Amino acid sequence: MQPLEAITNTFAQKKPAFMPYFTLGYPDLATSLDVIEACAAAGADMMELGVPFSDPLADGPTIQHSTQVALQGGMTVEKCLTAVSHLRARHITIPFMLMGYINPILAYGLEQFVAAAAQAGVNGFIVPDLPPDEADELAALSAAHNLALTYLLSPNSSDERIKLVTQKSTGFTYLVSVTGITGARQELSQALGDFIRRVRVHANGPLAVGFGISTRAQVEAVGALADGVIIGSALIKAVDAATDKAEAAARFVQEMVG
Repeated sequence: MQPLEAITNTFAQKKPAFMPYFTLGYPDLATSLDVIEACAAAGADMMELGVPFSDPLADGPTIQHSTQVALQGGMTVEKCLTAVSHLRARHITIPFMLMGYINPILAYGLEQFVAAAAQAGVNGFIVPDLPPDEADELAALSAAHNLALTYLLSPNSSDERIKLVTQKSTGFTYLVSVTGITGARQELSQALGDFIRRVRVHANGPLAVGFGISTRAQVEAVGALADGVIIGSALIKAVDAATDKAEAAARFVQEMVG
């Protein structure tokens, strides 16, 4: 199956896609692979794999800390791509979205990065600091390898912006549930439903919501409105608190998906 087709098929299921985020290399490379494998086995439909970067603008303290630890442990773009290959060698078949910032990708070389990602078994990319207006080269390379390139929309996006981002996104469009950075929050924004409805007017493809989601009740509430639910910080906190980190990840996913 082609990488983009695998994402499309995942969203075509009769339930919202559950997509945990985890940082590659946190707290070390071997543990991160075990955690990601455990999430997949426990019922994650897709996963967002974080490529560590020193200045992760969209991320809150929990994910920032995880990326710093991973960088200190020696994680690089090259090692992240190799890590995806190792996960595929473990027969994990769910779609993987690589989430990373543009500077390390440019340093690696756009063409080389996309080709290596496709070879490793990546299904697509989320690059928070690359707007679609500046992404023509990465978009063309991704399309050539049949990989998704997903852009983000925030609640304060104009209708014109919503139209552009939903037209340019492939795989799905990533809706940021709050104006701000990632991180678990006590409650969802009251305006989330209106935001999703505004985007639906322009979107042909699936909509996944992330940022600030941390409980089963929130997953269900978002899942009733959107096609996918993304959780990062709450998973990392659950893993941090446990001795057996893979088991904690599996328990967390099972709790969220029911």
